[in-house]
Amino acid sequence: MIPQGILTTLSQSDEGGYNYDYATVPFLAEVFKLIISGLFLWRETRSSSLATAKITTDWRSVRLFVIPSIIYLIHNNVQFATLTYVDTSTYQIMGNLKIVTTAILFRLFLKRKLSNLQWMAIGLLAVGTTTSQVKGCGEASCDSLFTAPIQGYLLGILSAALSALAGIYTEFLMKRNNDSLYWQNLQLYTFGSLFNVARLIADDFRLGFEKGPWWQRIFDGYSITTWLVVLNLGSTGLLVSWLMKYADNIVKVYSTSMAMLLTMVASIYLFSFKPTVQLFLGIIICIMSLHMYFAPPQTLVDLPVTNEAHPKTLKQVIVEEKTDS
Repeated sequence: MIPQGILTTLSQSDEGGYNYDYATVPFLAEVFKLIISGLFLWRETRSSSLATAKITTDWRSVRLFVIPSIIYLIHNNVQFATLTYVDTSTYQIMGNLKIVTTAILFRLFLKRKLSNLQWMAIGLLAVGTTTSQVKGCGEASCDSLFTAPIQGYLLGILSAALSALAGIYTEFLMKRNNDSLYWQNLQLYTFGSLFNVARLIADDFRLGFEKGPWWQRIFDGYSITTWLVVLNLGSTGLLVSWLMKYADNIVKVYSTSMAMLLTMVASIYLFSFKPTVQLFLGIIICIMSLHMYFAPPQTLVDLPVTNEAHPKTLKQVIVEEKTDS
């Protein structure tokens, strides 16, 4: 998918703000994911071949989905707030922090052990994605990396930490039982929609209903780009849930990073984007990281070949003894 930061920046006004209420975007994305998951669950339960789809309705299991819904709510809104302080390039570079934070939480909370080579590969991935996004230091955009307000950097770090925490907890929930993926998504996105509505209502009371209730102005200021932001956010969430169920967070990190690099390459042809040496170096480093992480260790290290003597057969021993005698 297209990097969210790029679309969000394109949806801003010329002054750098938003003509729409950005709190409505996560809400509409949650509703979109909820509808899609509900349709797939209905199809799954109606299909005779998938009639055995497991659905756990125990409240003790359902209530666990409240936590990631709250984390995603905060994270989605922090993303928009961060982009009011920093430009797209700085935001994407800071976003690479989630590669390292995801690996750390992956080890601490899910107790997944990573080899030294895999830790090195994750470090290389962070370096590679960052390298590909850094422009030449003679350009004005390079200077902007170090001139953003401190609030922007703090929000960027918070965004990376929240993204990693939400992903780790979601993977834990998805794999703790054999429930249908679409049923699990339905629970997650139901709570997500409810909490986003609560956020919109709270904003109405905070502003004294100055612009009217949220449902009357929900689409105010929306453009085609804004709708692309909603669809991109919703579609990415559905794809990530599939990865959490059938793969893991590290695969998600690699797939997201590779998708970002492919988007940058596609921009060369679609938007006349001028490729840089940093982009090609970043792609090479990321490919090396991908190979280091997923390749069997024995294929990465050349072990010396030892010429072991073949054991002699009984017949050879008898012949040698007769010859000596």
